[in-house]
Amino acid sequence: MKTSAKLILVAALALGFIRSASAAVETYDIDSVHSTLSFSLRHLVSKFTGNFGKVSGSLTVDRDNLEKSSVSALIDIASVNTASEKRDAHVKSPDFFDLSKYTTATFKSTSWKKTGEDSFDITGDLTIKDVTKPVVLKAKLLAFGDGMGGAKLSGWEATAVIKKSDFGLAGPAMLSKVLGDDVTINIGIEAGMKK
Repeated sequence: MKTSAKLILVAALALGFIRSASAAVETYDIDSVHSTLSFSLRHLVSKFTGNFGKVSGSLTVDRDNLEKSSVSALIDIASVNTASEKRDAHVKSPDFFDLSKYTTATFKSTSWKKTGEDSFDITGDLTIKDVTKPVVLKAKLLAFGDGMGGAKLSGWEATAVIKKSDFGLAGPAMLSKVLGDDVTINIGIEAGMKK
């Protein structure tokens, strides 16, 4: 083999190695302080909102093929906040989340489907109480970027609509005409790359 041919082969192998290294899968931890999970549902003729203040979990990202990515999240039910202590207590009661038995809810993705330049349908299993059902998150990648102290960050947002009755959250029959069944979920995630 001629020297020039050898050099081309070595360069090609080196380039392949560099590309392989750059395509390494990255894992990000959800930053609970800079992430949000809020929800809204109908109340009589209007809507009210609430949120969960403690969400943790991780994203595994393949930047060269984001459809190979995955996400898992853990929601602390005790962190629910509806701007009313009395209502918070009712939401945590056996009528709804039954916090004494079920302290967390979880989401674990099963597939990612690209729907636009930076948008995805993320299908996954949502578990609330002892019920697990598939849910589709309409998600968007906001950015990859640098954070404080050299941190590497990724930002995401997502929405979904679930029926609370599907997860045993319908509540007492007397509230069926007061509260809607459809719950809109809005998610904002900032996650930092694991070192």
